[in-house]
Amino acid sequence: MEQLSLFSEEVNRNAPLASRLRPETLADYIGQEHLVGKGKILKKMLDEDWISSMIFWGPPGVGKTTLARIIAHMTRSSFIDFSAVTSGIKEIKEVMKQAENDRIMGLKTIVFVDEIHRFNKAQQDAFLPYVEKGSIILIGATTENPSFEINSALLSRCKVFVLQALTGQDILKLLHNALKDQRGLGSSVIHVEENLLNAIASFSNGDARTALNTLDMAVLNGQIEPDGSITVKEEILEQCMGKKMLLYDRAGEEHYNLISALHKSMRNSDPDAAVYWLARMLEAGEDPLYVARRLIRFASEDVGMADSNALQVAVAVYQACHFNGMPECNVNLTHAVVYLSMAPKSNALYIGYESAKADAKNMLTEPVPLQIRNGVTELMQELHYGEGYQYAHNTKEKLTDMKCLPDSLEGREYYIPGEQGEEAKIKEKLKKIKAFRK
Repeated sequence: MEQLSLFSEEVNRNAPLASRLRPETLADYIGQEHLVGKGKILKKMLDEDWISSMIFWGPPGVGKTTLARIIAHMTRSSFIDFSAVTSGIKEIKEVMKQAENDRIMGLKTIVFVDEIHRFNKAQQDAFLPYVEKGSIILIGATTENPSFEINSALLSRCKVFVLQALTGQDILKLLHNALKDQRGLGSSVIHVEENLLNAIASFSNGDARTALNTLDMAVLNGQIEPDGSITVKEEILEQCMGKKMLLYDRAGEEHYNLISALHKSMRNSDPDAAVYWLARMLEAGEDPLYVARRLIRFASEDVGMADSNALQVAVAVYQACHFNGMPECNVNLTHAVVYLSMAPKSNALYIGYESAKADAKNMLTEPVPLQIRNGVTELMQELHYGEGYQYAHNTKEKLTDMKCLPDSLEGREYYIPGEQGEEAKIKEKLKKIKAFRK
């Protein structure tokens, strides 16, 4: 448990780089524009000094603790940093007693609880009376869904703000600031190429703490030149990241080259090539959820009705990636990539939609046939809405010869099934349906 005044002591030069560079104002805060940007809800609350208890939910290293400290400075409050890992009910009561005394003296107290989801029900309940009385403003931080991990009574008294992983550009901005800021590495002359900073940004996966710690380690192990400057070499950075740097840029050409290689290898039923390209992406720091989304698209675009289980597998793997994260989800993605590579292939759904889209764009005003309109009012019925509708369930075959396309599109065929996998059976069934209607 750490209590800080409004004017903390000078930054400890031996502290980790991420701690030394912790911003003290919103002007220096990077990321979370959807919350603290101009006109956004949290920014308005701060500007109007209308702060209530809240929960920050987001992945590690996105600025939850920093934002809580900034709020304490802006609202001129006492700030108590409280760890759910090391504190119990006894410590909670001690802090609450001090906060109540401060309230009587007219001083606000912000209690920041990191990893609040680790508190059990009794510990969380211990905050309730003090939150209700206004003795404290509680700010909890969690990487877990508050709906499941925070007591409903406490959650109902807190506003939940969702913090997002920092973008690559956010991380790059942090790294450049670290190299210039005197609190960080600005007192030394450091040579580090932009592609190495990009590699750190990719490796950090949206986590500012990871990015800054990686840069700090690389500089500490950098090559000292005769003039006293420090050069960060690629091989040093590889050692610091524990992995070989691969040619990759999430926003550049290679990003699209690799996802194209993965997609086309699966389309060509080549699981070995597909798994290789998957590994190339993941080991270079690609977001596994991005890959999973592409697999979901592939399941319908390139497998489709030939094996409808492919879509279920792809969606399940997306969920597995969300639950597990890297590196555990790499085998989940491999599962989907191999399944999709070996599945029977059909692009009939893709072709069908593209054909229908072309007609829809060129014929936007085609009226819905009266027989399949819904005549829910008396006026609609007078206008013959629904007249001639045939209810398929009333027939033995569960089929009718009722026309459902506009007259101008009569006879159009968009879905033309192939011969692969289950689609061969669907093709035969569709052939019989069309013969019946003729």
